[in-house]
Amino acid sequence: MNGAANGGPPNNGHRRIRVLVVEDSPVIQQLLSHVISADPRLEVAGIASSGEQALRMIERTAPDVVSLDIRLPGIDGFEVTSRIMRQTPLPIVVVASDVRDLDIPMRALQAGALAVVEKPGSMARADYQTVAHHLCTQLVIMSQVKVIRHRIGARSAKSAAGPAARPAAGAPAETPSPEGRLPEAAVASDGRLRRFRAVGLVASTGGPAALAKILKELPVGFPLPVFVVQHMGAPFMAGFANWLGTVSVLPVMLGEAGMSPRPGTVYVAPGDRHMLVEGGAIRLSAEPMVCGQRPSGEVLFQSMARGYGASGIGVLLTGMGEDGGRGLVDMHRVGAYTIAEHASTAVIHSMPGTAVRLGGAVEELPLDRVAGRLLQLTSDDKMAS
Repeated sequence: MNGAANGGPPNNGHRRIRVLVVEDSPVIQQLLSHVISADPRLEVAGIASSGEQALRMIERTAPDVVSLDIRLPGIDGFEVTSRIMRQTPLPIVVVASDVRDLDIPMRALQAGALAVVEKPGSMARADYQTVAHHLCTQLVIMSQVKVIRHRIGARSAKSAAGPAARPAAGAPAETPSPEGRLPEAAVASDGRLRRFRAVGLVASTGGPAALAKILKELPVGFPLPVFVVQHMGAPFMAGFANWLGTVSVLPVMLGEAGMSPRPGTVYVAPGDRHMLVEGGAIRLSAEPMVCGQRPSGEVLFQSMARGYGASGIGVLLTGMGEDGGRGLVDMHRVGAYTIAEHASTAVIHSMPGTAVRLGGAVEELPLDRVAGRLLQLTSDDKMAS
């Protein structure tokens, strides 16, 4: 999962970032040790051959980040992730060898892992240097994330009754709406609910779990097409879309050029291509990265601003960097309904925070209220309650 622009933060003369490698294969242990030790930003804090050993080593080795294989003897990567996040929360990067079967790494992301990257595998492969550099960069980037034990739990549930819908900077002040009521921006001048035609969801670091939570709460018959941009390495995107399809009752597929979006269907931007909606059809683009990303949420939101105008809904979720922030502003300017994830639940608030700072969000919502709001906005009721 590519959670920020390539390159990552420099070391700036500080101590090396300590990496706990969890990998059962002695050959891959040596390879990962070589890759990590060769990067001046990183050092190997320890090597664990099993999940049980990793859990015992964490306190002694004090790593900054964990490189985690998910196919382990004994407890698997999902259980390791779950226990680390309960006991001693640390940034976890899942290092996967089989990019076709993402069930376990995706479950690890749901449990709290921050990223999934491809395992270098062998120095003989043609793209070894690229894969190795990407792994190291993601370890550096994710080591900076301050993880918490329960990102979505009692605190966010309490926030549902709290000031979740505070106004975006530069936007007209709105009193937080009571449960069951919609903000004024969702209601037309005649008192009827506004009609919407499409939803865009954009996420980066922490996004798979956030997207799964939202999509799992949208029912069969959801009346709008849903467009998704998730920052993730290209080899993982087909598996990611398949995995989302296992947690959602809505059909989920990779977006293809020329597709006509259908209500109640989820379209995921494919790897290394921008996804746009133009002239009532999906278009894919290999144009340069935007905000260090391809696919970019900026590109999707800007195309929705042009194609759907005030009848679009944009939702910007957790993520590092600024991708999607200005695109959400563009949607807001044409009258679309725009939501930024609240800092109380965002793993990293940088992306939604950018939209709020620029005045691009109609409201901020904790993650556990986003799906409910989408259902309110697309209700069949003709009049606002």
